[in-house]
Amino acid sequence: MIITLTTLCENTAVAPGFFSEWGWSVLIDIDGEKILLDTGAGRSAISNADKMGINLSSIQKIVLSHAHADHTGGLRDMLVRTGEVEVMAHPAIWDKKCKIIKEGSPPVYNGVPFAREELEKAASFTLSSEPAEVSKYVITTGEVPMTTSFEKPEPNFMVMKDGSLTKDTFPDDLALIIRTEKGLVIVLGCAHRGMINTILHAQRLTGDERVHAVIGGTHLYPKSRADVENAVYALKEIGVERVGVSHCTGIEAAMLLKEALGDRFFINNSGNSVSIEA
Repeated sequence: MIITLTTLCENTAVAPGFFSEWGWSVLIDIDGEKILLDTGAGRSAISNADKMGINLSSIQKIVLSHAHADHTGGLRDMLVRTGEVEVMAHPAIWDKKCKIIKEGSPPVYNGVPFAREELEKAASFTLSSEPAEVSKYVITTGEVPMTTSFEKPEPNFMVMKDGSLTKDTFPDDLALIIRTEKGLVIVLGCAHRGMINTILHAQRLTGDERVHAVIGGTHLYPKSRADVENAVYALKEIGVERVGVSHCTGIEAAMLLKEALGDRFFINNSGNSVSIEA
């Protein structure tokens, strides 16, 4: 089995000619079966796919890690290119997500930037709060339990319900788990409920303690140095063999990860492709 993870959208680009934007999208190819996790904020995922000669109509499924616009903003244009496919997500994907940019300022909407009715005409949505099978080797995490003492969603993320704002606990935050002979490959979206919480949950779900790779957004920004150090320590204790960070990790956290993990660590940005033979 050969797994290829190609990053179509990220905050930075691997080389000139690739587009970057604040967002995340990664194409997972397992022996020719193609699954897209997230769609970025705009058209950068499509532009980068075109540059790399990727035929987007070959994508069989799209999984949305959560509702934020930087992960779902490219969905409408992506569906034009893929044709009608199954889109898998948590039921809270349609929640009215908001963010408070500055203390005292009004909340800004940052959920899915398209009408639900429009998207449901273009794709078949499968919504589940439980772990769900995506393919023979891939499952979603479903809702991630909050078990560590140092991981929690940032307080400036909110959700509008019944006309009032409440703190967003991100029940929709999910990741993908790929089961391989080398151990688990965990592809994160944003890890709002915690990268380590997600890894521990994946181990419990599969019964496999081995974690070969963790790739994607870790949401170590903005976290305290102590929280980042706790996450780094946990990664080392778990024995993760490869860590490729993207999007919401932050420079300071990336530097600490590189120092702690050495060659096991890499920056994963737009245009980057990682192959795992398992």
